[in-house]
Amino acid sequence: MLRTNQSFLSYLEELYHKENGEDIVPQTFSSGEKLLIQDEPLSKVMLIKDGIVKCYFAEENGKEYIVEFLGSGEIIGEVELIKNIPCLCGIEALTDVTVYTINLSHFKSLIKNDLILNNLLLDSFAERIINTSSRASYQQLYTIEHTLAQLLKMQLKQNIEISKENMAAYLGITVRSLNRILKDLK
Repeated sequence: MLRTNQSFLSYLEELYHKENGEDIVPQTFSSGEKLLIQDEPLSKVMLIKDGIVKCYFAEENGKEYIVEFLGSGEIIGEVELIKNIPCLCGIEALTDVTVYTINLSHFKSLIKNDLILNNLLLDSFAERIINTSSRASYQQLYTIEHTLAQLLKMQLKQNIEISKENMAAYLGITVRSLNRILKDLK
């Protein structure tokens, strides 16, 4: 439910300290701020240092579907850069978030020249495929009530407040349905 990648974070922190630079810069976002906007051009690749964001698709009817909650060490914007496309989804801070922003041309250069980065990217892509498959099968095998219970546990463990709108968007249901399920769980 909450994806993290400490190996990627360690790599980027080491690179940041080694480069002392202009190409990798820490940036902070407040809760509710958008880091990436769906269908907008990509301006930077980012790696989350700390905090939690939601990765979501906004549909034409105005509804959101939350794909993942991402935490420290998760990279965002790399797929769009590699494929040279606008942002696939929106990324919004659920807590105060600090990221390392990486200049696009510098990231392209790292992809061409840094084997460690390429291995971390491959690992990240493989992990996403596994997580997507697992989540799809999980949703087929378990009830929404069970998934909601897991989501509530994650919320307590991370000591964060996830709004009902975000819970419903993650579960793929309406807030009204969520309220019914929460009432039944009590």
